[in-house]
Amino acid sequence: MFKTSAEFMAEKKWGVFNHYLYCEICRVGDAHNRDTGITDWNRAVDMFDVERAAYNLHKMNAGYYFITLQQSTPHLLAPNETFDKIAGTKPGEACAVRDLPMELSHELEKYGIDLCLYFTGDGPSNDVEIGRRFDCFTPCDGVQRSPDETFCEKWAAVLGEYAERYGKRVKAWWIDGCYKEHWGYTDELLSIYHRAVKRGNPDAACAFNDGVKDGFWKGYRDEEFICGEFNEFRLIPYNKSIEGAQAHILAPLGYYTDSMEIPGWAQKGCKHTKEYMRDYIRNVSRVGGAVTVDMFVSIDGSLDPEQETLMRWVGENL
Repeated sequence: MFKTSAEFMAEKKWGVFNHYLYCEICRVGDAHNRDTGITDWNRAVDMFDVERAAYNLHKMNAGYYFITLQQSTPHLLAPNETFDKIAGTKPGEACAVRDLPMELSHELEKYGIDLCLYFTGDGPSNDVEIGRRFDCFTPCDGVQRSPDETFCEKWAAVLGEYAERYGKRVKAWWIDGCYKEHWGYTDELLSIYHRAVKRGNPDAACAFNDGVKDGFWKGYRDEEFICGEFNEFRLIPYNKSIEGAQAHILAPLGYYTDSMEIPGWAQKGCKHTKEYMRDYIRNVSRVGGAVTVDMFVSIDGSLDPEQETLMRWVGENL
């Protein structure tokens, strides 16, 4: 019988994904900033209401919850001594002082909701100086290279500290930017990240994103679930097992106000009706797959009311 450590995703049927990132949360005028005017990362993270967030997810009957630890900038969602040591930063200068994932794990646990985390494969590549200290391969200094073992070992050490701290509190890791053709990642390099996660929790499920595809593909030979990044909720997996990995879809519910054709990651609004989303999740669930819905989140952890209302109806009527 097919079973992986990502089986819980299929059992829960669907979950929520939030992009909680410095570049949006701390940008004055951005909807994510919610007119607070806050540009300091620590002040922003301190505003996140974990109790309300967990309760709202519970009311939607979401089975699991993904949140971003970081993406391209040196602003991480929780303390990390390894990062500070390599980057040359002091506690609170880059990594948030508050350990938001840990707090979330305790609140979500009250409702039986599993915590999952998003990490990246390009490190703090948008910061030239810190990027160089990590030997980032992406063009923080204007020079495109391929990832190598030096960078991966450094970045995996940051990942490993988080994985060991959270242990079994984190059920799955969705690791972005692991592009093989575009950036030159290999299974051998990705194994460094896989081992880092497993040191913290041998039962944690991992997926390594190789970009948007036209179907369901594994990004890494040993991953436990398919990243399944799509720009819309359309494709249905042909089976619960995709080359031995759990079938899974991640796509955005929102859209850009000027075009529904542009992928609306972390955007407001609903480009599908509640009936469409209910039927889509039902159809994926029938074959044993799981659906993760990317939704807008603001600086205080609140969701877009329109999206929350729609997905609450879906959760009540699956």
